[in-house]
Amino acid sequence: MSRELKTGLIAIIVIALFVWGFNFLKGENIFAKSQRHFFVEYNNIQGLKKSSSVTINGLQVGKVVDIKFNKDPEKKGKLIVELLIENDFEFSKKSIAKIYSASLMGGQSMAIIPSYEGELAVSGDFLNGEVESDIFSAVGEKLNPLQAKLESVIVSADSLLLGLNQTLTIESRKSLNRSIKGLEYTIGDVRKTIGSVNQLLDSSKVGIKVTFDKTKVITENFAKLSDTLVNANIGLMVKKAQQSLDYVNQLMAGIQKGEGSFGKFVKDETMYNNLTNMSKELEELIREMKLNPKRFVHFSLFGRRAVPYDPEKNKKNVTNTNKK
Repeated sequence: MSRELKTGLIAIIVIALFVWGFNFLKGENIFAKSQRHFFVEYNNIQGLKKSSSVTINGLQVGKVVDIKFNKDPEKKGKLIVELLIENDFEFSKKSIAKIYSASLMGGQSMAIIPSYEGELAVSGDFLNGEVESDIFSAVGEKLNPLQAKLESVIVSADSLLLGLNQTLTIESRKSLNRSIKGLEYTIGDVRKTIGSVNQLLDSSKVGIKVTFDKTKVITENFAKLSDTLVNANIGLMVKKAQQSLDYVNQLMAGIQKGEGSFGKFVKDETMYNNLTNMSKELEELIREMKLNPKRFVHFSLFGRRAVPYDPEKNKKNVTNTNKK
């Protein structure tokens, strides 16, 4: 082999190594079996850098190879991110390229959320872009409304205090100070009262204990009485009482009908009239015995006649004599 041929081969190898090294530094592997380029448009890439990793379902399948501004005047300011996928995994054009925070220390990565509906994505296609808020951005988004509300509250409180300061004159402040001092004295009096009550309770502990003991005894006695009532045959007692009431009702019904001696006495007017007449005659007899006892106990040596009975004088309660 001639020297010229050797020099040519060495030059070709050096050029090939230079091309391979240059592309390798750009993040491209010219010896990879499948290399596809995809593009994604963002308004804000949240600090994404070239050579940031691209993953699908957690597996690294490529890198970010270029980031540039869109040259279209209508989309001025938007960024176009170029992705290099070194994997033949297939997904549709509806897949989403999401920028996310890889760690708390910073650094953004990109994940392709694959979709399998619709037309398959090929090299050179645009994918839908999405940015996931990191933890600090999410906290900031939550705190911003709270900060605005807090500032509003502080402004309102400042206005309130300013208005209160303008409203309170020197005399009003002195009056307020006196009121506060009076409240302090009142609180002191309340404390003294509470101390007195505590002392009273301490001195009454013995009496309260005795009262509770007696209450306990009463409760126990009541429990025993309740047990006695429970154990007693209340049903039998009620049954007997009911029978007695039924008998009394029958007896009263018989009396109302005039049955028996007491019923005849209550209902028979003839017996009532006879008893009335007998009572009246007995009353006249007793009155006669009082007025003219000699008619009933008569003793005479000369055979003097007894004083006869005079109904008129008896009614007038006048003693009957033989004198005319």
